[in-house]
Amino acid sequence: MQDKSSISPKTQFCALIGNPVGHSMSPAIHNAAFAETGQDFVYVACQVEDVASALAGMRALGNFRGMSVTIPHKIEVMEHVDEIAEVDRAIGSINTVICDEGKLIGLGTDGPGALKALLDADVDMTGKTVLMLGCGGAARAIAFTLANRTELAELVMLDIDESLLQGLTTDLQNGTNKQVSSAVSNQTTIAAAMAKSDVIVHCTPIGMHPKEDATLVPAELFRSGQVVFDAVYNPLETRLLKEAKAKGCTTISGVEMFINQAVLQFEQFTGIDAPVELMRQVVLKELGV
Repeated sequence: MQDKSSISPKTQFCALIGNPVGHSMSPAIHNAAFAETGQDFVYVACQVEDVASALAGMRALGNFRGMSVTIPHKIEVMEHVDEIAEVDRAIGSINTVICDEGKLIGLGTDGPGALKALLDADVDMTGKTVLMLGCGGAARAIAFTLANRTELAELVMLDIDESLLQGLTTDLQNGTNKQVSSAVSNQTTIAAAMAKSDVIVHCTPIGMHPKEDATLVPAELFRSGQVVFDAVYNPLETRLLKEAKAKGCTTISGVEMFINQAVLQFEQFTGIDAPVELMRQVVLKELGV
């Protein structure tokens, strides 16, 4: 955190909005990066229900430079910005807002962050069947990014919310050239999808601190050779990942996506290169590693 004595009327600030936000490591990672690079910035976390008012406040406050957006606001926030890149508009969710002289510009870093995590783990998506568990904002970003930037064979979408499920499935079918199938998530559909999937991407809050004992996928459904990526980053190794690893799967923690998307956000906030290794060290320290 920036030394309070150095905060001045010229200090620019950034914030995380969402609900809940108490578990977030974003303030620690961004404030450490600001300090390391000598940026006159400060970052805070704000529990927010009223997205429209939060964005109006951002527009009105001259020093409000950037906003990170988390669950459950990644879709709604799009209604309150002035400009969105075409790729992010097609995705239908954003996790970053930049205020440029009162103009609010929305963009997404979740999808690129997740893809980098998979590539860094040497995962070849070519010809693979990818199971997406959850169809919220992060899932939209990841699914569209993988569909548009890899040669995967099929996306299988599962969610308990039929409206979210059908909305994302239709958007993917209309907005990409990949085969997409979907079903309402339950024990039967999860088992069927797991049997044919090569890569599993988990994008629900199940297993997130403080409910670390929860998982959507029974351990017996994993098979050796599958890749399991969990967007949850706290805890570092969820029950889902532990049980997948025990069955011989390649596992990727959500912490990789979290670091990657935070690096991209920092660079949007400041216009300079992020201190990547420092940001990684801060996250691991926060997780007690």
